[in-house]
Amino acid sequence: MSKFAVMLYPCFSLQEITCLTSVLTIWFGEKIDFIASESKEYMSEEGLRAFPTAITADVDITDYDCVILPGTINPLPALFDDRLIEFLKRGKDSKVVYAAISSSPILLAKAEVLKGKKFTSGFFMQMADTFPFVEKENFTHKGIVIDGNIITAIGMFFREFAEAVLHKFDYDIGRNFMRDKPEDYTEEELTFYWSEDDYHEFLEELKEYRK
Repeated sequence: MSKFAVMLYPCFSLQEITCLTSVLTIWFGEKIDFIASESKEYMSEEGLRAFPTAITADVDITDYDCVILPGTINPLPALFDDRLIEFLKRGKDSKVVYAAISSSPILLAKAEVLKGKKFTSGFFMQMADTFPFVEKENFTHKGIVIDGNIITAIGMFFREFAEAVLHKFDYDIGRNFMRDKPEDYTEEELTFYWSEDDYHEFLEELKEYRK
């Protein structure tokens, strides 16, 4: 089992990472820590409220195999969160896999994680002109870029981003990861049954609701 973390900050995008996080937890039974610089409520771009399971002061980034950074429509609060940036920086010389999508690679750039690394991002290019810590010469205009232990992606390629991270950790996700077409299935294939054991477990749980 590998150890995964998702970083939380204001206006984080659920949509860009849930393809990855749901597969990690539901398909492969992984536990994910949700880390923020403060123990407080964070609201996603979609309006969902989330609470971290750990804060940066209490955990060591090098204890994780992979740190996932969702995009955010407004990266400035995270970009100027010194505790968050310092937490990310502490793993820059380790074997931690950083997986950043959409605008979040700019956080890695400020944390010096992207020094000398090829990367992509969905942030507006004027941001690269504004902040000298962004190495524009290493910006690669592709949907997904993998350079060593750094995986970066543009937000619209959230499925490919998930696929890249899962492949990095050698998970067996098949050849057509989340690309199946509904019309390619028969009625029988789209009819689902529990195993006898799972159905029995369901019936036992149901008794608690019928009291």
